[in-house]
Amino acid sequence: MTDLHTVGSVAAVLANMVGGAAAQVHGDTATQISTVTHDSRAVDSGSLFACLRGERVDGHDFADAAVEAGAAALLVDHRLESATVSGVAQLIVDDTRLRLGPIAATLMGDPSGRMTTIGVTGTNGKTTTSLMLESIFVAHGQRVGVIGTLNGPRTTPEAPELQRRLADFVADNCSAAVLEVSSHALTLHRVDGTHFDAVVFTNFGHDHLDLHGTPEDYFRAKASLFDIRFAPLAVINIDDTHGQLLTDVIAGNDGPSMRVVSYSVSELVDVEVTATSLSFEWNGHRIHVAMGGAFNVSNSLAAVVTATELGVPIDDVISGLARLDAIPGRFETVAWPTGIDGEFSVIVDYAHTPDGLTEVIAAARAVVDESASVIVVFGCGGDRDQAKRAEMGAAAAAGADRVIVTSDNPRFEVPMQIIDDVVAGVSSNYRDRVTLNPDRRQAIGEALDVAQSGDIVVIAGKGHEKTQDLGDSVVEFDDRAVAQSFMESSSR
Repeated sequence: MTDLHTVGSVAAVLANMVGGAAAQVHGDTATQISTVTHDSRAVDSGSLFACLRGERVDGHDFADAAVEAGAAALLVDHRLESATVSGVAQLIVDDTRLRLGPIAATLMGDPSGRMTTIGVTGTNGKTTTSLMLESIFVAHGQRVGVIGTLNGPRTTPEAPELQRRLADFVADNCSAAVLEVSSHALTLHRVDGTHFDAVVFTNFGHDHLDLHGTPEDYFRAKASLFDIRFAPLAVINIDDTHGQLLTDVIAGNDGPSMRVVSYSVSELVDVEVTATSLSFEWNGHRIHVAMGGAFNVSNSLAAVVTATELGVPIDDVISGLARLDAIPGRFETVAWPTGIDGEFSVIVDYAHTPDGLTEVIAAARAVVDESASVIVVFGCGGDRDQAKRAEMGAAAAAGADRVIVTSDNPRFEVPMQIIDDVVAGVSSNYRDRVTLNPDRRQAIGEALDVAQSGDIVVIAGKGHEKTQDLGDSVVEFDDRAVAQSFMESSSR
């Protein structure tokens, strides 16, 4: 049960969180507040209901329902006049979404400030880096909470849920928390009011242009986390050109600036990578991780640098990474049935961006013999960034020996139309490498059926997911389980 720390009243909320911003209270300023939510279905007695404006709905339209459910006060951007809300206090602010995060943080007792809190952002690598940091801090003797893609419907939840989960971590005696911070969360101010000890930039690529519109706006969203109001320390990958740009942006900011620590794989010595492990020498210490993929060297280095900068002894860093379990859907090897010596390898990965797919294919290529083939099965999600589809088709066909384009989560789009968008990016030079099969289960079976001794099959896009979104229905579908069922059948 979350230990809520109320500031006591609407007036106290106003004084603590809004400060000098344009705001006023209509109604009883002494109204007591116990929690905050933006979901009228989650309102409890004593709640402050935040009326957020979204793309499709306006939270102000649900104010009556929230009051009827027990809301004691409303966070609004204009005064509401209905008879239902006339008896409750209204905190009127310039922008409800902008003000919600700090209010939620205060009501929950500023939980991020009571732990060592790390934020990880970037197009790819957030989940892996976050779980590496978790393992390191656990080896350091700390209890750690993680918020990200693997433990919620959103990478970064809305501010009330985010602060509630952070407060739960505190109540559960966690002394550290690691958060994946998405560009959506930054654009929609979900992490406002969260205090980080360090923020990490992994890389930048093509994604989420359905929200941001342009790569420039997408980068600006990511870069907004690297501000002294969020954290005193920035850990940045300068192998990425946008990481280099980000360091320049921070240096050019007016006023107090963050401390910047950069990292680069080029500085490492004696790097070794296989399909299931990696190791390298850093500052005279040998780092071992039971995870393959060359791109995971960079993720590992991000975790090493961040942890040591936050005071974790190198022995705990080494121990934490050495004991790291396989991360679901992140260059995850699908094991052959017990007693069967499989002739080829099968990897499942969450790669769902052009850069991510390119890196996974390159990592697969690096761990097989020159005579072996890299076979890729992937698709693109429906009702999402359409511009990246052709780029992913081009990346797959240029990097793999054989590509089977299939469905991912088509949602409400026609699967073959998505596939056609992907194939449109394939050069005529590589078209003979590509086949199409909108049935993902059949596509996986086809890939495993054609694989030969020494080959590697990469099933990309869904990673850890255990369902497939077909729009009108969501069905059970786990790439790992599907692949394993075919592997079991073939070994009988």
